Amino acid sequence: MKKQYNIFVILAFLALAFPMLKGFVNKDKNPKLTGLVINNANPDSILSAETWLSGQYQNLKDDYNNDHWAFKELYVRLNNQLYYDWFNQIRVNGFVSGKDNYVFSEGYLFSAYGDDFVGEEKIKSKIEKARVLQDTLRKKGIDLLLVFAPGKGEFCSEQVPDKYIHPVKTTNYKEYIRLTKQYGVNTLDLLSWFHQLKASTQYPLFPKFGHHWSYYGECLAADTIIHHIEHLHHCDMPEIVWQNIEVSDTARSRDNDVLKSMNLYRNPEQNQKLAYPEVMFEQDSTKNTTRVLTISDSYWYGPVYLGVPQNCFAGGQFWYYYNKVIPSPLPNQKVEVWQLDLKQSIESNKVIMVLYSDGNLSGFGNTFIEDAYELYTSPETYYARVEKERAVKNFQKQIRETPNLLKKSTRYSVEQQITLDSAIKVDAMNMAGIKTAR
Repeated sequence: MKKQYNIFVILAFLALAFPMLKGFVNKDKNPKLTGLVINNANPDSILSAETWLSGQYQNLKDDYNNDHWAFKELYVRLNNQLYYDWFNQIRVNGFVSGKDNYVFSEGYLFSAYGDDFVGEEKIKSKIEKARVLQDTLRKKGIDLLLVFAPGKGEFCSEQVPDKYIHPVKTTNYKEYIRLTKQYGVNTLDLLSWFHQLKASTQYPLFPKFGHHWSYYGECLAADTIIHHIEHLHHCDMPEIVWQNIEVSDTARSRDNDVLKSMNLYRNPEQNQKLAYPEVMFEQDSTKNTTRVLTISDSYWYGPVYLGVPQNCFAGGQFWYYYNKVIPSPLPNQKVEVWQLDLKQSIESNKVIMVLYSDGNLSGFGNTFIEDAYELYTSPETYYARVEKERAVKNFQKQIRETPNLLKKSTRYSVEQQITLDSAIKVDAMNMAGIKTAR
């Protein structure tokens, strides 16, 4: 009996010690998980009496070990698989599973039914400023264009979970369309255009396991945008063309971006025929001279990957959420918009395009329209304000580029149910010595 007891003790010890032993012999300790903030900076390099006594080293080491223990990836995938198979839940923050395996951003569902409506006055104020900005830039030979892209929640309404469906009074999109027409602001309504295509298109414009329009949809959108800019700015731009389309039942490119972030042990069956045009661009350097600056949400990443800015927009930049500059003007360095001279950046382009999907219209353009309006109507107050905000902006950039700080802000955003950008700003203000509620 005693011998049997000892065997159980040994087996229990080995079971508890196995993850640690596996960690010692495992050469690649970095978990291959998508969408999770992983801290790959081993804090051993900063170990000192000061960091030890302050507790800084221990906190960083605990965080590092939690990200790199031997079975991190396996257990995350098994846990996510259990929630998906048993409860139809997606372990991706802000995403839910709909009918027929369609995945949705919850924010886009709220937007589709007007739950995030910001009010007529706020939208009216932005459009009034946009009209002033449009007229100001037109005198300088620059055109302003507002583009409204479709969102999956609104477009794929047949697959929306029942609990989100209710009568719609109005939405941010409807109010923007109404007011841009009223004020004569240059607009391209891709949302209504996608609905016109919906009944006749041969291929899906939104994939089941992707967050954005499909690869095929973004090819159509890019082509339409190019032709619209040609008409607006009275210019000739290189054509985007394709002759062959490959059809696949396995999602590629960004058509499965949410599926990757789901980090499942076993992916669900993919039974949707998706189209992948073999895209080519007209090679005519005399046409590729209309430089277009694009301020957009993540929907514009697709055309960027296609090569639209380089091949059609004369190398124009993409300002991701009016924050990250793509491509960076400084090699091997991340540059944010606040680090640039806004006036010089605007006036080095011929077209300024602000493109947002309906799920992000509550913050359309972020503060680009307001900043540019103030820049041209009251430069003194603009430059004074920008200088005052510089310290907080610098700390925000530091947080975004430091994994353990970003993880802290990410946890805070989930706890407080606020956007990650809002959480980063709160933490940056604290770092700058500005008191907040946190």
